[in-house]
Amino acid sequence: MTDMAAGMLASATTVLKRAVELDMAQKQGEAVVCYQEGLQLLMDAIKNMKDPVKKEACRKKMLEYMDRAEQLKKQVEEEKAAEIYHEQIHIEDNSTGHSYQQLFGRFLDENLTEIDIDDPYVRSTPQIYNLLRFCEMVIKSKAQVKLIRLLTGSENEHGQNMSQKDKLGELARSLKNFKVTLEVSYSDTLHDREIRFNNGWIVKIGRGLDIYKAAEGKFSIGFCDLDLRQCRETTVDIFKSKNVKTS
Repeated sequence: MTDMAAGMLASATTVLKRAVELDMAQKQGEAVVCYQEGLQLLMDAIKNMKDPVKKEACRKKMLEYMDRAEQLKKQVEEEKAAEIYHEQIHIEDNSTGHSYQQLFGRFLDENLTEIDIDDPYVRSTPQIYNLLRFCEMVIKSKAQVKLIRLLTGSENEHGQNMSQKDKLGELARSLKNFKVTLEVSYSDTLHDREIRFNNGWIVKIGRGLDIYKAAEGKFSIGFCDLDLRQCRETTVDIFKSKNVKTS
């Protein structure tokens, strides 16, 4: 086996091992992606193999993985059709690569016109900046969003130049320039964190929009680009239903 083939085989083995772990954890959507990536690496490795015995053994293994990947892909499609699709993503502490675009971008299609955000902690300045970043992502997308509803907890910020309501009011006025209405209401008993898109997607995040740790400084990598910002540990549950009602 050439050094190139050996390297490709090692990479394929690592990815396929991860696919099996995700499969066993019943994370079908993520498992399918890993299977597909691992199979591509395995096919590339087989093309560079010289030993016919090793080549044939890898081909047989590849067929087994392909069969399982097809079964999972079919299962995910059936669940979507039956309106019971569920995907779970675990964000590890200090991990990166979890910008709002990565988490929510796929839900922002042409059918999306309204978004409901239930998050008790859109209060402090950093938390309101998170909402601002979320809104900027929505505006830049191909979605036709006209209304964003926010239900959050109220915060008494004594001694601050701008209160929570002042900051949210400024954001609402800015969104008006893009023909988007921001409706804000308050609840002191709200606990659950959930984002509902009226094209059928529901996203529940343990920490709501507040998943990022503070950057090391205002001139540090990750201050502007959230893909490079470290995260707090949390779980993201994604559901799909054709009968979602916005409140």
